[in-house]
Amino acid sequence: MTTAGRPIGYILKRYPRLSETFILNEMRALERLGTCLHIFSLLRPEETLAHPAVTEIQAPITYLPELTVSGVVAVAKAHATTARLHPLRYGHTIALALWWAIRSRHPVSVAKQFARAGYMAHACRAHGIEHLHAHFANAPATVARLMSVLCAIPYSFSTHAKDLYLTPQKVMRRRIKSASFVLTCTRHNLEYMQGFLSPAERAKLHLVYHGIDLSAFPSKPGGGIPHAPTPPSAPVVLSAPLILSVGRLVPKKGLNDLIAACALLRARGVPFRCAIVGEGPLRHALEAQIREAALEGIVSLLGAMTHDRLLALYGTAQLFALSPRIMEDGDRDGIPNVLAEAMAAGLPVVSTHVSGIPELVDHGETGLLVGPKDPNALADAIEHLLSHPADGRRLGAAARRKMEANFECWETTKAVQRLLHVGVG
Repeated sequence: MTTAGRPIGYILKRYPRLSETFILNEMRALERLGTCLHIFSLLRPEETLAHPAVTEIQAPITYLPELTVSGVVAVAKAHATTARLHPLRYGHTIALALWWAIRSRHPVSVAKQFARAGYMAHACRAHGIEHLHAHFANAPATVARLMSVLCAIPYSFSTHAKDLYLTPQKVMRRRIKSASFVLTCTRHNLEYMQGFLSPAERAKLHLVYHGIDLSAFPSKPGGGIPHAPTPPSAPVVLSAPLILSVGRLVPKKGLNDLIAACALLRARGVPFRCAIVGEGPLRHALEAQIREAALEGIVSLLGAMTHDRLLALYGTAQLFALSPRIMEDGDRDGIPNVLAEAMAAGLPVVSTHVSGIPELVDHGETGLLVGPKDPNALADAIEHLLSHPADGRRLGAAARRKMEANFECWETTKAVQRLLHVGVG
């Protein structure tokens, strides 16, 4: 059993990252359960803010060197060392990468992952890693596969949403075939992969929902977490009910539909405030939409926020709304972690029946679901909860119970730990 002995390498694209609380929760739980980890991050953090729980992680971190002369030299030396010590493995890896590059629409990307893998594999051997696990089926899984060949150790990966649906099925089959096992976080994803895999390949798939650290969301009678002070920089007026939304400001989150629904609510004379937490490329477009709808002072874009401040904001909200959609290229959410957090806080949630969301939100029981790209239906659902607070309390309390029964991270991570130990064996 992998505990105080040789560590398991966790390969991430970028660490730490505010939007990947689910990975942080998993690593925290694994360490508390006795698994020794080593983090390999392909990119350095780009955000100035970080989740406070990052300080709890004990695992050392290996970053790829910066793209400088000294960084390039370091990568070249790592490759040269591997080629000298393990020429057959290195030759096999070069052949594998060349074959992928020939068949790929993005051969430069394959070359980049090969360069990354050579450097990380050198560090992997130095730290005695016995198993590799990558989060996301794109670059991290590619690097993990190449590292596994260079180091002669098994690897596995977790696939979530965009990384799964934007990867060609033939490429996913190849990666699943080479992995010791594959985790996914929704039944929707599982059934999608089962549709193009052989029975032997399907046996490698395992459904493990992302867990929430419920200790951060102490419940109170009737649902919800105890009201906390409003974060200092959050311009939310508490005299009107607060609709809270959290997500990156990107098209698949459907935040323009939420703002359109807010315009409808205002036209109906419904009193409310809406706070949207998150940052992203659509900020200017969403700000323009708010101005055009004359919603300044009613709808606020609060920007990125640390998790402790977000927890306080959950405590001031009356409901949580998020309206994801499926993009034309197939990009979509799996189960947004913020929906699970809102339910853990005992908030009634309004969302869309997209991807794995109906696995989390039972319409009429633990929240309300509407169709994507439908601001009218979204406004109707929000208005119902604002005007029927007893229904909201009922849904919020049921949501909390569902989280306690099925989404506690200390329990969901036990399944991950068992699979990692089997993967080592």
